[in-house]
Amino acid sequence: MSTQFHQPETIPEALELLTQHGSDAKVIAGGTAVVLMIQQKLIAPPVLVSLAHIPELERIQTVGGEIRLGALARIRDVAQSSLIRDRLPMLAQACGEVGNIRVRNQATIGGNMAEADYASDPPAALLALDASVTVAGPDGTRSVPLSEFFLGFYTTALDEAEIITEIVIPTPPDGARMTYHKFKSRSSEDRPCVGVAALAVMDGETCSELRIAIGAASEVPVRLPTAEAMARGRVLDDSLIGEIADHAATKIDPLDDLRGSAWYRTQMIRVHVQRALLELRNEFSTL
Repeated sequence: MSTQFHQPETIPEALELLTQHGSDAKVIAGGTAVVLMIQQKLIAPPVLVSLAHIPELERIQTVGGEIRLGALARIRDVAQSSLIRDRLPMLAQACGEVGNIRVRNQATIGGNMAEADYASDPPAALLALDASVTVAGPDGTRSVPLSEFFLGFYTTALDEAEIITEIVIPTPPDGARMTYHKFKSRSSEDRPCVGVAALAVMDGETCSELRIAIGAASEVPVRLPTAEAMARGRVLDDSLIGEIADHAATKIDPLDDLRGSAWYRTQMIRVHVQRALLELRNEFSTL
């Protein structure tokens, strides 16, 4: 059976096609995930709806103080954007770590979110940045906090006839420093075994805000509010950083897979949370 291939030029056209074809339709953006699944005969969608000809979905811009990434912005474009490198260096780092140059040239940030692959780099960084996802559907648009968007393995809050149109990131606090640490257990181009995204704001030697998100270690990326609260109003010294790293390692229900056992992931969470926080503290000390 042949597959119908549609290339709408507007968001309403795309939504109309998805509504018309229902569960038979599959959205395709960069294609790095969908095409691979088709080639491996994991899926055989009767209808493909490509978003590649909707130019408004490619923008990377600031709007009203927010930074907005169109769903079709390529991962490499996000990594190399001067706006993102200047304002959200952690996200530039995470996108620069995705796969290899061929994947980054083709994959899109919206597709990365919609796939909900647990072993991916951008979701943890975006979670630590308090990002939300703008979703368009037959009943209009809605905003979904990223903390509520990922529901499980390859499962999101998207309904059948909805598409992601953009990722919205509030401006980080003044003086914030941030970093992303990716730990790969098998090869230089491998997906993460553990990814740690961290952001800190300091008032002198005192930490006024800390954010920590862990990706690739469990079904969905996870923020660690109890670990974050441990730093608030305290000096981020070696002892406290060790306590936070130990606490973080106990708050994840880690996976067992080819990249590492649950026990190993727990140890790597501890190590890389500690490294990320030491890096941030040292950045502040050199200001």
